[in-house]
Amino acid sequence: MQSKQDKMNLTIVHQRENPLFKRKEVEVNFESTVPPKIQEATEILSKEFSSAPENIKIKKIAGKFGSESFIITANVYHSKEDKEKTEIKTQKKNNKSEEKK
Repeated sequence: MQSKQDKMNLTIVHQRENPLFKRKEVEVNFESTVPPKIQEATEILSKEFSSAPENIKIKKIAGKFGSESFIITANVYHSKEDKEKTEIKTQKKNNKSEEKK
């Protein structure tokens, strides 16, 4: 049985600094035998861009059927506060924060 770590290769396809939102907008090509989960993709990008995992917002993980290549689109923020100011909060997260109050 092969493990997930057998074949992993990361290539930066596009990287753009966005000073207005204090973030890097990145697109990377990730090669693996299995598609990465959002949490795994966050950890991989945090290591690649030397950023804390809570500063990263995965926008999309796209792959083609039968391919071992996946495109990960993400925003890497300078700080957690910058991410919270910019990213849209989902209905589910809003409901959880209201329950805590």
